[in-house]
Amino acid sequence: MKNSVFWTICIMGMLAILSSTMSKNPVLKPFASSLGTPAEWSGVVGAASTIPGILVSLPAASLSDVFGRKKFLFVAGFVFASAPFLYIFIVEWWQLIIVRFYHGFATAIFVPVAEASIAEAFPKKRGERIALFSSSTYVGRGIAPILGATILTVTNSNFHILYLAVGVFGLTALITALPFLFKSGEPTDVQGGKRKDVIPKMFQGWRTTIRNRAVLTVCLVQACQYYVYGAFEFYVSGYLKEFIGFDWLSTAVITASLIAVPIFAKPYMGRMSDKIGRRIPIVIGCIISGLPLLAIPFFHEFAILLLLSVAYGMGFAAVTAATPALISELTPKEFVGTAMGFLDMIMDVGQTIGPIISGLIFATSLQYTGIFPSFTIVLLFSCAVFILSRTSIKKES
Repeated sequence: MKNSVFWTICIMGMLAILSSTMSKNPVLKPFASSLGTPAEWSGVVGAASTIPGILVSLPAASLSDVFGRKKFLFVAGFVFASAPFLYIFIVEWWQLIIVRFYHGFATAIFVPVAEASIAEAFPKKRGERIALFSSSTYVGRGIAPILGATILTVTNSNFHILYLAVGVFGLTALITALPFLFKSGEPTDVQGGKRKDVIPKMFQGWRTTIRNRAVLTVCLVQACQYYVYGAFEFYVSGYLKEFIGFDWLSTAVITASLIAVPIFAKPYMGRMSDKIGRRIPIVIGCIISGLPLLAIPFFHEFAILLLLSVAYGMGFAAVTAATPALISELTPKEFVGTAMGFLDMIMDVGQTIGPIISGLIFATSLQYTGIFPSFTIVLLFSCAVFILSRTSIKKES
C-alpha cells in the first residue's frame, strides 16, 4: 500500500466517522424525543448502532481475509453514504431504531478491515500507522458535535437539514475512496480465496484466534479500556455540571480533552511502541489511565480536573495505539483481519456494558465516588492480567 492509499483511507475514515458521529451527537436524543420515543426505549435507540459491532465485526473482517479488504471497505462506505438519508423519512420512533441499527454496520465493518489493511501494508510501522488512522477518525469525531450543533442552531433545530449534511459527508467519504477501491488489483488480499473454502477458512480463523491466549489477553485489555472510556465519557459531564457545578464551557473543555488528547498522542505512542515494543506502553498506559480516575472525586478545581483528564487520555492513547499492532503480530498473516475483527467485537462489548454496570454503581449511595474508583479497578485488573500472562505473549512466526 502506497502512502497515497494510506492517506486516502485516513481521509475516508475522518469523513465517515464525522458523518456517523454527527448523526448522534448532539442530535439523536432530541430527535428521538421529537418522535415521541417512550422513556424505556430511549436507551435502545442510543445502543442500536453499537449492536452491529458485536455481531458483524468478526465475520466481516474474517471474510476480508478471504476475499480481500477493498470489497468490504466499499460495503462499509456504501452504508456510510446511504444510511444518513434514511433518517429523513423517519416518522415513527421505532423506525429510528432500525435506521440506527443499519447505520451501525458501517463502522463495524470499516474499522477492523481498514486496520487490517494498514497492519499488512506497514509491518515495521504498524503501531504508528494504525494510530495515525485512529487519530484521523478522532478528528472527525471531535468536529462532529460542534458542526452538528452549529447546523441545528442556524436552521432552528431542523433535523432534516442536519441529516442531509450527515449524508453529504458520508457520500463524500465513499466518493473520496472510490478511485482506490476500484483500482485494479487487490494488494491487501491475503488468500485470494475460493468461494467453496469461505466457511471452512472463516471458522479456521475463528478457532485459531480464540485459542490464542495471548490474543485473548490483549482483547481483555482493549475491552477494559473501552469499558472505562464509554462510561467515563457518559458520566463525567454529569459529575462536572451537576455535582460540582461547572458552567457549560468548563465542562466542555474537560470532556473535549477525551477526544483531543488521543488525536495528538496516538501517533507518537504508536511510533514509540514500534521502537520499544508493545508491552511497556500497554502496562504503563493502563497505570497512567487508571490512577487519575481514582483521584477525580477528591478534587473540585478546574485546572486539576483538566490535568487528570489529560493524564487519563494519555494513558488511553498509549494502550490503544499499541493493542491493534500487537494483535496483528500475535496472529498468523492469513488471519490478521479475523483478529482485528475479534478485537473490535470485544471492544464493543466492553464499551456497551461499561455504562450499564456503572449505572448500577451510580444507583447506589456511592454514586460518583463509587463510579470513578471502579474504573481504576477495571484498568489495573487488566494490567495485572497482562503482566501475569507475559510468558504467553509471544509473537507468532
